Amino acid sequence: MKILLAEDDAETGDYIRKGLLGESHVVDHVRDGREALTQATLMAYDLFIFDRMMPSLDGLSLVKALRAAQVKTPVILLTAMGGIDDRVAGLRAGADDYMVKPFAFVELLARIDTIARRPALKPEITRLDIGEIHLDLLRREATREGQVIELQPREYLLLKHFMERPGRVQTRTLLLEAVWGLHFDPKTSVVETHISRLRAKIDKPFKRQHLVTLHGVGYVFQP
Repeated sequence: MKILLAEDDAETGDYIRKGLLGESHVVDHVRDGREALTQATLMAYDLFIFDRMMPSLDGLSLVKALRAAQVKTPVILLTAMGGIDDRVAGLRAGADDYMVKPFAFVELLARIDTIARRPALKPEITRLDIGEIHLDLLRREATREGQVIELQPREYLLLKHFMERPGRVQTRTLLLEAVWGLHFDPKTSVVETHISRLRAKIDKPFKRQHLVTLHGVGYVFQP
């Protein structure tokens, strides 16, 4: 693993750094919270190990700043402050683990191994782009060729469902379950009506058709 170690005590930092190097980890060691913040935002790491009490920027504030910047790299906080409130504050700030000094180095290695076994977080998808159609999932806004398309809530959910599954046939039953949450056929034309309205907004005013009906089968969103 590539690890950023922020520890202002030279002896402690050197001890941890050498131990991690001996376990075949790659380690960058800084002694200042501000320097750690710069390193952490400019370079990619697999793990951060931060001392809580550091000059210029303490470990707690450092973790908060990184989480606010959407840096999701796991963090182990090291501290001499072992009270329950201190540990809770560290975890709530965004740390993944909390170790109280003095600690056994073998325990630090065990905690690193535990974090390494966790499945990697998938990046959050905030936008879908297929052909000329773009769907902003945060603003719940669709555009095509630069034109904003006004969608009703159910039309938005329908378009999102199709754009997440380009090229895959969606039957009426699948759409009723995924978009309306219905596990039975209401015997109405609700799907057909919304498909027609959606197509009128995203396809009709433009040259190319994305939302295609496969008669007797279902619908497909063509890339």
